[in-house]
Amino acid sequence: MNWALNPRIRRLAEQMHDGGVIAYPTEAVWGLGCDPFQQEAVEHILFLKGRAQAKGLILVAADIEQFEPFLAGICRDQYAKLEETWPGPNTWLVPVNGYCPNWISGRFDSVALRVSAHPVVAGLCRAFGGPIVSTSANPQGLPPAISAMHAERYFHGCLAGLAPGLVNTKAKPSTIRDLRTGDIIRA
Repeated sequence: MNWALNPRIRRLAEQMHDGGVIAYPTEAVWGLGCDPFQQEAVEHILFLKGRAQAKGLILVAADIEQFEPFLAGICRDQYAKLEETWPGPNTWLVPVNGYCPNWISGRFDSVALRVSAHPVVAGLCRAFGGPIVSTSANPQGLPPAISAMHAERYFHGCLAGLAPGLVNTKAKPSTIRDLRTGDIIRA
C-alpha cells in the first residue's frame, strides 16, 4: 500500500501544513508530529509534553533526500554512514548548518535526524513533502503511548488528528549516534 496516497494520511499532512499537531505510529511507540518550520506548532508539542525547548527534537523523513538541506556541509564519508543505516532505527546527530530552526535543535549544535522504515511514517512524510517532528506521544514522565487510544487518552481534544496503523510493541527506541564522532549516545 502506498500510504502517501491514503486519504486519511493526505488529510493529516494538510493539517500539519495548517499548523496542526498529529499523532502517528512509529516503529516502537506512538509519536507526535508537526511541521518543524512552524514554531507555534512545535511550541504546542512542547507544551503538550511539558518538555523544554532546550532539549531539542528529532526529525523523521521518508528518505535521505528529504534531509538534503540539513546535510549540506557534511563530508562524503558521513553521508555514506547515513545511507548505510537508513531507513531504520538509527537517529543521527548531524551538525547544524544554519538550515535547522533553533526551536528544533534546542541548545545543541546538532540536529537529530532519522529516516523511518515504518510505512505510515514514510507515507506521512511523503504526503507532507518533507521531514516532520517525531517525539514520543506522552507527557513528560509518563510512558510513551503504544496505541492510538493511549495517545488520544493523553492528549484528548488537543490533536488535529490520529494516523492509522500500529507499532511493534517489541521494538525499542532508535539508537542515537553522533555523526561527527560515531559515539553512541543512546543504545
